[in-house]
Amino acid sequence: MADDSRDEPSEDDFRDMLRDFLAGNTDLDPAKLASAAGLPDDPEMVQRLIGQLQQALQNSGEGINWGLALEQAKGLAARSAVVSTPAEQSALEQALHVAELWLDEVTSIAELTVAPVLLTRAGWAEATMPVWTQLAEPVAHSIANALTGVLEEQAPEELSGMLGNAGQLMRNIGGTLFAMQLGQVVGQLAGEVVSGGDVGIPLLDGDHRQAALVPQNVDAFGAGLDIPVDEVRLYLSVRELAHARLFRHAKWLRLHLLTQITDFARGIRVDTERLEELAADFDPQNPEELRAAMTSGALIPPKSDEQLAALARLETMLALVEGWVDVVTAAATKRLPKSAAIAESVRRRRAAGGPAESAFATLVGLELRPRRLREAAAMWQKVTDAVGNDGRDALWAHPDLIPSDQDIDDPTALIARLGQDSRIPDDVDMAIEDLLNDDGENRPHEV
Repeated sequence: MADDSRDEPSEDDFRDMLRDFLAGNTDLDPAKLASAAGLPDDPEMVQRLIGQLQQALQNSGEGINWGLALEQAKGLAARSAVVSTPAEQSALEQALHVAELWLDEVTSIAELTVAPVLLTRAGWAEATMPVWTQLAEPVAHSIANALTGVLEEQAPEELSGMLGNAGQLMRNIGGTLFAMQLGQVVGQLAGEVVSGGDVGIPLLDGDHRQAALVPQNVDAFGAGLDIPVDEVRLYLSVRELAHARLFRHAKWLRLHLLTQITDFARGIRVDTERLEELAADFDPQNPEELRAAMTSGALIPPKSDEQLAALARLETMLALVEGWVDVVTAAATKRLPKSAAIAESVRRRRAAGGPAESAFATLVGLELRPRRLREAAAMWQKVTDAVGNDGRDALWAHPDLIPSDQDIDDPTALIARLGQDSRIPDDVDMAIEDLLNDDGENRPHEV
């Protein structure tokens, strides 16, 4: 008697079906999957995606393949990279040296103990990917879980045997698609950013804060401003060093920011109803609707009240950081004839965000934009005028001392209490702390 159980679809049948699809042995075009994933219409990219998805079918492990995101980002960044000349590198190294001296005149926060670094675009992508994956991981897992759940709910009853153990396969495929999307975004960002702190948060990992410039992007930023390139290099060097100095000095600040981002990310969910609608109506020959949903953020539902509160705290802190950097940079670069024009260009650029930054915001549902930057900068300037550089910088000693959202609106009460707050460390305390942390040299080098 024949064994009828062998006629029932199995996980292997499902795997074979996907393998046939990726091998082009069906009426469906695998290139359409790349299009649906929001990847460019590039034959090399399509082949890479297919290869990675084929590997995903063989992978029995858990988790997202973040190495794939790094590979994708570095490959894309290297495509558009223009190698800076030794003369350009030397000019930036000199700019960083002068910037350190100018900053010493306007802030009591000591210089860095780790040398500034000049990064290629691919080098920036590699150095910052650990933080990008940390920010993106909650969404990646949420999408993978939702994809598996929708697959199981939408599958016809006769396929239930085939899909019973196929959840891990779909999780791997969903994770692969997301990792390649993240790599695409970071690779694009590598062609836009001018420095390590350009998006407001410290992206370079490690115990010490480090300044970093991307020479190709620094010169590209200045190309459209009708401003001497040496002034642009000096201004951006001062700004990056000020940002890195602040995060090195306020050791609590980086964790505080990343914790706020994590609080926001905990509430991220995928709109399963929308995903189910897409799954039911999906036409593999016409993937634009799915691509639009994935790249527009439509799969991420409106923010919850808790997320909105976390986002407000994050935006306030980003505005305080960048407002302080703006004020210190303006004071340090007052010798530059075009300093104000460069500053305005930087502010407008940060307010608008580039294409890749917008892509990250829709992919993860999080914008890293300081919406109250001008108000925060005005507050820091008033504080500086009232109590001087040392009194202003002492506010970064502890998170309890940092100005509030209300202080940004009206710094009068903040200024009034600065002269009588015993919690603010004096110059001796700050000098001892800087001495204990001064454990390195400070010469830029190429990576």
